[in-house]
Parts: sequence; structure tokens; C-alpha cells
Amino acid sequence: KQSALRSFLIAALAGAVGAGTYALAAGTPDTGSETAPSTAASTAPSEAASSFTPADAGACLTWQVAEDGTITGFEQADCDLEHRFEVSLRQDLATYPTSEFGPEAPLPNPTRQAQLREELCGAGTLRYLGGKYDPNGRYSIAPILPPADAWQNGDRTMLCGLQETNRAGEPILTSGRVADQDQARVFEAGQCVTIDPSNTLSPVKCADPHQLEITSQVSLAEVFPDHTPTVEEEDKYLQDVCTEAAQDYLGGEEQLYQIALRPFWTTQSPAAWEGGSRSVNCALMFSRPEGTFANLTGSATQGREQLLIDDAPPPERPARRPLREQQTPSPAPAPAAADGLAPD
Repeated sequence: KQSALRSFLIAALAGAVGAGTYALAAGTPDTGSETAPSTAASTAPSEAASSFTPADAGACLTWQVAEDGTITGFEQADCDLEHRFEVSLRQDLATYPTSEFGPEAPLPNPTRQAQLREELCGAGTLRYLGGKYDPNGRYSIAPILPPADAWQNGDRTMLCGLQETNRAGEPILTSGRVADQDQARVFEAGQCVTIDPSNTLSPVKCADPHQLEITSQVSLAEVFPDHTPTVEEEDKYLQDVCTEAAQDYLGGEEQLYQIALRPFWTTQSPAAWEGGSRSVNCALMFSRPEGTFANLTGSATQGREQLLIDDAPPPERPARRPLREQQTPSPAPAPAAADGLAPD
């Protein structure tokens, strides 16, 4: 059951990453337009056209986004400071082995941009990172194409690179080079997380239905400094850590017992670990008798009076004898479904 549960939530996380991969390429820098330019454009050869950016592999880029989605201030930035995109390689589509991107070709639509990402960006970006990349982690591979006017004037530059996106698939500000970062996609303590119909893991307001309430982030880098841990090793370590995190989050063992939720945690598969993901989340959850996640409404920190489990108050808890300080909650039955998550 634990293995099935971990598989489900890793699939959900992969869906979240993929959702934003091409957002910037579709809304091109400087214009924010998703409309391809007219083919009645300048016929100047691309080799004579000036590029919309001199950025090359290793450069970082940033820009501002107005409320209407318009992009301005597209420029290079110090990678140690906030930026939205790290360039992994630079491509000239004019050399692509077809006549597809000739002088009168329209700007590729989002579907074609996605194909170009697979054809031209994936392998090169992996080389740029020295093979250290978790495709289910924080960062997605994406292309940036010239703004519409530059494309019309013959610029066929395409930048491949890495970005972190929000729930809407929009690149967000991040700091530091990807190769130096923990690539794990984790949530902050106090956030509530839902799995939506598209199987995307997303933070939501705790007043909205959700399946997990995050109690802490845990870095496993120092716990397993000399080898790639198995999921079983992570489980053994996190069982006590996440139980303690749940008690601390709620104010004590008695509060955890009374709220009727159980400690829960994510894990990193060996492949994700090798790709650079080192952190996990501890969380609270409730499993239905058939072994699936219950829907939670409200925060567990608000107590039994405010929390709903599948639209009902938490189940009544039997009275206990005093002295239970050294005891921990009994293990929760594992909801049926993901590599990446383990319940207590």
C-alpha cells in the first residue's frame, strides 16, 4: 500500500512540473503575446538579424510581469540574486535541418515549442548540469524564443534553460545556480496541499479542501552524506522525525491525538536523489477505511471545532489514561497509492 501511495503522489508532482514548462516561450519576452507574427515579415536572412539577447549558457535572466501579463525589463541578472531563468544552451533555429524556420516562417505555436524543448533542449540541459537533474523536482526545462518583432526581423535565436514555476505555470523568482541547489519540490510548514483533477500537487488555502497539511521541511543531505539512501532508510529516519514535527506543530502529543490526523512524510526515490533532490516534507493526513486520502477543510492548528474530515468533524477519540508522554501515535493505514510519500 505504501508503494502504491508513493507512486500516485510522484505522478501528481510530475504533472505539476510539466504544467509550466513552456509558459514563457508562449508569452514571448518584451511583448507577452502568444500570437505568432504575420508571415508577411521582413525577409532579411537570420544570420544578418541581431539577436534579442546576447545571453549564452550560464547566464541568468529576469523580467517583470504586469498584471495584464505584459513582460518588460527582460535582462541578464546575477545568478546569485533573484532571477527567473538560467540558460543552459543557445540554439540558432536557422541551422535546424529543415526549412521550417525560414525568413517568412511564423513563430512556433506552444505545441511546436514543446516539441522543440524535447528535440533541442533536454539532452543539452542535462549535459549542462553534469547529469544532475530531477525531472520531478523544482525546476523544469523550457525554451525562450524571440519576441514577435525580433522574429519577424529574422532573429531565430532559441534559449534553452531552467526555471521554477508557480501553480499557473509562470516562471517565479529564484536565487542561485540550479546545479548548486537542492532540487526537491517541497512546501512550507503551515501550507495545505491538494491534489487537483489533473493530478497536480498544489498549495491552497487551508479553508479549501486539501489532503495534506505540511508540518515541516526536512533536509536529508546531512543524514545520508555518503550514500544514496533507500526509501526504507528514509522511512526509518522520518518516522520519529515527522511524528515529533507533528507534535511540535500542534503543540503537543495530546493535541495530535485529539485532532485524529496522522503523521505523514514524503521520500526521495534513488533516481530523484541522484538527480539532486535532498529534502522532504512532513505532513498531517487522514486515510479513509478503503485506503485513500480524506479531504480536509480547515487547519489542524485550529482544533477539532474548526477542522472537517470529508465534511464531518474529526472522529471522537477514546479517553486515555494520563501518562502517555513517551508514547507515539499508532501507525496510520496507508492510503492506496506513491513513490515519494510514506505514512506513519
